[in-house]
Amino acid sequence: MSLTVDIAGVPPERMLFAASPLAELTAMLHVLAAPQHHPGLADWAARTRAGLAPELSERLFEAEFLWRSSRADFLLPGRPGASLAEELDAVDAIGDERYVTSALVTTCGTDRMLFGLPSPLGDPAVRDRALDLAQARGPEQAAFAERLTADPPMVRARLRRTLEACGPAFFDGTWARVRPQLLADLRLKADLLARRGLAETLHGVSPALRLDAARQRIVVDKLQDNSASAVGDGLTFVPTLFGDPHLVCVHAPGWRPVVQYPVAARPATPVPLDTVRLRLEALAHPTRLRLVRTLARGPHTTGELAAAWELSAPEVSRHLAVLRRAGLLTARRRGRYVHYELDADVTAALGADLIASVLR
Repeated sequence: MSLTVDIAGVPPERMLFAASPLAELTAMLHVLAAPQHHPGLADWAARTRAGLAPELSERLFEAEFLWRSSRADFLLPGRPGASLAEELDAVDAIGDERYVTSALVTTCGTDRMLFGLPSPLGDPAVRDRALDLAQARGPEQAAFAERLTADPPMVRARLRRTLEACGPAFFDGTWARVRPQLLADLRLKADLLARRGLAETLHGVSPALRLDAARQRIVVDKLQDNSASAVGDGLTFVPTLFGDPHLVCVHAPGWRPVVQYPVAARPATPVPLDTVRLRLEALAHPTRLRLVRTLARGPHTTGELAAAWELSAPEVSRHLAVLRRAGLLTARRRGRYVHYELDADVTAALGADLIASVLR
């Protein structure tokens, strides 16, 4: 599974690296809404939540569907501005139909099929579908979707005031602190792109990004199958100090592709999703799980494993081959015999690798 971005013929000058106040604000809001995703920011989240005025806290809660599990596309600007106000002005310039559809996708879940349907503002059947999807996710989502489709200008104005109120409450001071770090990362990326080219720059952005063999597409290692096109309009890379471990991608039709990537400390080489899936599949077989149980206690030969579990040597060899391809075993030859042992570090990290792949 992966997300791909078509960049065939896109010149380097249309690959923009820029910091975005609005994108970083909504990354912060995601941390406040889902602190379990960001244990390293737990203290910041607790202090910030404790300092929020009750009214602002309530208003953030009523709109948090726009940034809690995913983010509305208009919250990650394709052409970042110099200030939060400038970027909010650009959001205000988006038409109601486009704005509402983008907001409903996050409010109703990940039902991207809404993008292929008529506007819920003009088609009662599509509106009813969106409201049904929102209702299934809870009464708060349903109430927000109802207000949004009934009176878009009112909801949009209220959301803008809410985001503006975050400035003096916590964003302005935090942005002043993190902005120099983001700008330093952008300088590094610009230098890397000029000296080493796009492939190495993408790896510097995130090891989860790569160019395909034909150098026509960017491949994003995420738990989804989708595609986007940067042909004509280009694409944007936005750094974040509050986004780790997420690699957020705007890829909906009609929107300039945006990749928001974390620059906070993270593992140098994240385990690819295909490798995680291969390891889970290897451990899903009951016979291999029995063999792993024995190998976790120490090195064993094929013959010893066959005798322990009343299996044939060829059968054991086939199962060991699967476990070795998944990277779960180590093997060491001692004379005529090969001793196999479970790689405890790799196996112990499988849960963390799975969570990292899912959250990425």
